Amino acid sequence: MAVDAPPPGAIPAAGLFGPASVSWRLHADPVMGLAGLRALLLQALHPLAMAGVAQHSAFREDPWGRLARTASFVGVTTYGTGEQVREAVERVRRVHRHVRGTDPVTGARYRADDPELLVWVHCCEVDSFLGVARRAGLGLPPDEADRYLAEQARIPRLLGVGPGHPVPETREQLAGYFTEVRGRLRATPAARSAARLVLAPPMPGWAAWATPARPAWSAVAGLSFALLPGWARRMYGWPGWQLTDAVATVEARALRTVLLPVPAALREGPHLRAARARLAER
Repeated sequence: MAVDAPPPGAIPAAGLFGPASVSWRLHADPVMGLAGLRALLLQALHPLAMAGVAQHSAFREDPWGRLARTASFVGVTTYGTGEQVREAVERVRRVHRHVRGTDPVTGARYRADDPELLVWVHCCEVDSFLGVARRAGLGLPPDEADRYLAEQARIPRLLGVGPGHPVPETREQLAGYFTEVRGRLRATPAARSAARLVLAPPMPGWAAWATPARPAWSAVAGLSFALLPGWARRMYGWPGWQLTDAVATVEARALRTVLLPVPAALREGPHLRAARARLAER
């Protein structure tokens, strides 16, 4: 069962992390958008998690809004004040309490506040954020990679994962988690539909036909597919070849090289900019 809401004091007034944390540095990397798409594609392979999204979310009608809300939650929990983090966590928990149903493929019952599903979504995110950033060239030694996972393990605990459910805090534990869970994964029709939406989301006509937005998006979304583990690509019907991994790594490094010179005012998200402003006022 999910635990009660986090007690007062569980979230420091200054926020969960700070400028010395690995989370601050990694989540500011310019390839986080690419990593976020990979996380969504990976999350969709859990039938119960995908059923909850398909039956209770407007992601088909408003994919951009869903992406923005997910990015905002990551931004707030990483860079926000304690009060902002608590509000974001409580908002998600309120939504989760009403998301429950039956998966049409497996016939299994699900609920969004199930600790197993909360851990799954969390692991897909941190595996994607950490893995894509390192493959794209972020110099993060193994000990700092493990520190990042330990830092981020606080998020699912706040969302309701109790002490009886392990949350990976090292790369070894994370790899073991995915090995253990793979037998429960599959590319359901809902997952394949979501993947097609990632590759070709709806765009205003002027953006799709009068700008390079469509081919640019398709290239980035295709790269997010290629950055999935080989076993996940095979579930979607994509090649799981090691050559695909090597090419995807080269392309991710090239993308990061292009994005790094972009001015911070354009590249950094609003939550990071607000956090920097708070620090400057001290």
